[in-house]
Amino acid sequence: MSKVCEICGKGPVTGYTIERRGLAKKKGGVGQRITGRTKRRFLPNLQIIRAMLAGGTVKRLKVCTRCIKAGKVVKAI
Repeated sequence: MSKVCEICGKGPVTGYTIERRGLAKKKGGVGQRITGRTKRRFLPNLQIIRAMLAGGTVKRLKVCTRCIKAGKVVKAI
C-alpha cells in the first residue's frame, strides 16, 4: 500500500528521534548531551477521498490534507 499523495507526490521522510539527558545551560545546568539516536519515518497525512476527475468521472484517490485544503481536488458528492 503506497503512502504517496497522488496529487503532489508527497511521501514518507526519514529522520531521527533524539534522546537527551542533562539540564539545559539556560536553566543552570552544564548542557544537554545526546545519549541516543533512533531512526524513524515521518508519514504524510493521507486521506482516501472520492474525487471528480477531468471528464466528470469519479475515482478514489489517496490525497494529503494539504492538497485538500488548497482546493487542488474537487470532492465528489
